[in-house]
Amino acid sequence: MATPSLIDQRFLEKLERLTIRWRKSFPGLVGGHNSSRFSGPGQEFLDHRHFHHGDDLRAVNWRAYLRLEKLFLKMFQIEPRVPVRLLLDTSASMNTGSSSKFDYARTLAAALAYVGLVQLDTMVIIPFASGLGEPHICSGGRHRFSSAANYLTSLQPAGTTDFLRVARQFVSSHRQRGLLVIVSDFLSEEDCERPLQYLAEFGHELLLLQLWTEEDRTPPWDGELELVDVESGRKLDLDFDAEARQRYTDQFDAFSSQLKKVAFRNGGRYVGIPTSVAVEEAIFGPIASAQGVR
Repeated sequence: MATPSLIDQRFLEKLERLTIRWRKSFPGLVGGHNSSRFSGPGQEFLDHRHFHHGDDLRAVNWRAYLRLEKLFLKMFQIEPRVPVRLLLDTSASMNTGSSSKFDYARTLAAALAYVGLVQLDTMVIIPFASGLGEPHICSGGRHRFSSAANYLTSLQPAGTTDFLRVARQFVSSHRQRGLLVIVSDFLSEEDCERPLQYLAEFGHELLLLQLWTEEDRTPPWDGELELVDVESGRKLDLDFDAEARQRYTDQFDAFSSQLKKVAFRNGGRYVGIPTSVAVEEAIFGPIASAQGVR
């Protein structure tokens, strides 16, 4: 079904029972598999409210009217089909380390896309670096997964990351609010917290999936080093020892904590994933625990 090097059939079969989850209610979006707190046409009775001019007379509880001589409108639970957009970092930093974050990110994106396709959600995969790339729409059921897998396989990491420009482009081109899944290492010379806050303030629900290699968090080197930023080419000379390594790890953890705070204070979610954890384990472990899937 999919490119063998990306995701195998056994894993796909395990993904069949999952659903992508969101927390916010987005009024006016009908269909899908997540219950909404908003009322509307549906199967499960939710509550009554007073009738207002312009309401649908077909939803009036006429039995209650005969007893109370007041008009009440019956409300039902609706299942909104919320737009799910998956922003996939394709910048050069995603291809650094002993294991490729980019290959990991593509496999993770493929797994989430398959979950969405099985549940008949409509997902859009959008690569980004210095700006948004050409999107790929995933819809129509599991038989459309090969197209998504081929698209992900064709992507290559390159370029610098510009989160602010990406956020502005996304907001201008995606007016409808929805779930925004961002798969990235979030490593950039520029601040990424403000652009993430910008996206949240426009009403999008954030699910941040931060990837890192062991070298990203705990560099193994010692002595005098010349570090070269893979995206900007900027060089930095360091004298690295155990104390410097610990300070670096502490700063990395503080950065991850800030990403988590951005997500949480806006009603979103955050999951930090080292690439030493298998994608399957990440899906059924920390991502499921964070209610990214269920």
